[in-house]
Amino acid sequence: MENTIAQKLDALLKLQEIDSSLDEILKTRGDLPEEVRDLEDEIIGFETRLGKFKSEIATLNSEIDNFKNAQKEGEKLIKKYKDQQMNVRNNREYDAITKEIELQELDMQLADKKINEARARIRLIEEDANRAESVLNERNEDLKAKKGELSVITSESEAEEKALIAEREKHVKKIEERLLKSYQKIRDNSMNGLAVVHVSRGACGGCFSIVPPQRQADIRERKKLIVCEHCGRILADVESVEPVHQRR
Repeated sequence: MENTIAQKLDALLKLQEIDSSLDEILKTRGDLPEEVRDLEDEIIGFETRLGKFKSEIATLNSEIDNFKNAQKEGEKLIKKYKDQQMNVRNNREYDAITKEIELQELDMQLADKKINEARARIRLIEEDANRAESVLNERNEDLKAKKGELSVITSESEAEEKALIAEREKHVKKIEERLLKSYQKIRDNSMNGLAVVHVSRGACGGCFSIVPPQRQADIRERKKLIVCEHCGRILADVESVEPVHQRR
């Protein structure tokens, strides 16, 4: 059997009460949860950067090794060519071998230049890596301190929070999905997290805009879901105002 409008409103009011209590608990933690998340993201960024530095240094060292191996091969070829020069039969052969030796020497000089450039690049990367690692260590210390502060605050309300979350999970099952989505959407768009409010002293309990008397009468009947024309919050009921008796 489908719940009546009054039952739906009561269920939404109870859910709002639970969520407001959870909001109050979260307020006691201030900006600490966000600060912890920001530090964790920043640390991941520095660790990623250090990983890239390490990879780039490894690539440069590999290039240096390749250049050194090329130089060794060049030295062997030069020795071979010089041995051949001792057995040439004419000037033409001698000049051809001399040219090969000169080419190998140029290649070795170029390899020297590339090695020096790679080593200079490694030194720059290592400087950047050292700075990044220093900042990373600082951020890790900051994170440790922030997590400690948050842990102390969280432990004070942990039992209450768990109980409220369990109660909320049990309660949302009583609310139809379409209505629950509407409630959550209003809550997400609300500055104070209020999606369901009373009409108090003739005004919406969320945005404090005046609610016309006829609309208040419709809200009291609880025969349909009525929202505030100004802020869109669900108006669950109208609070009774006790008359004040003045002494004569």
